[in-house]
Amino acid sequence: MRKIELEITGLSHTITQSQSYAVLLAEVDGLRKLPIVIGAFEAQAIAVAIEKLAINRPLSHDLIKNILDAFSIQLKEVLIDNLQDGIFYAKLICEQNGEVIDIDSRTSDALALAVRFQCPIYTYEFILDTAGTIISEEESGDDEDDADNDEEQTVTVGASDEFGNMTDDELQSALDEALASEDYEKAARIRDELARRD
Repeated sequence: MRKIELEITGLSHTITQSQSYAVLLAEVDGLRKLPIVIGAFEAQAIAVAIEKLAINRPLSHDLIKNILDAFSIQLKEVLIDNLQDGIFYAKLICEQNGEVIDIDSRTSDALALAVRFQCPIYTYEFILDTAGTIISEEESGDDEDDADNDEEQTVTVGASDEFGNMTDDELQSALDEALASEDYEKAARIRDELARRD
């Protein structure tokens, strides 16, 4: 089967499920999007890596990367290879000393590792046909009354409008607190607001 390359374009918080997030994957050479529901921890792990936040202690996905690096195992790609009963399945395609190794993985964990290794993410046509959507530029930005918006609040990675009224000192203090409490998603948004002001 032909593999289709995807890229992470955003994270969403689902209003109907308070602890659930969705990672939005977009077809690299197409218009289709693939939303995948993930947990809060995995959403945070993805956001930390995308935003390149410096953290005091390694998260689990950082630890996995460090272990793979220590044993000279390269993560070559992530393949979302199946969808059954609404559950996505993924494989880590690794290489060690010229030998290719496939490792089963939860899709959310695979995506968190893909960001850290900066490796490509692929899926198959039947998965995009089954679970993908087509979102044009006009639909994604202007139609606030769309039924999907009732279900999901989309947060583009890096968005930080909620901190616009804070002073730089207040932002720095909030950033320190977010890092101390390991709320890396919030820390990423604060850092983006500080960067925007510079």
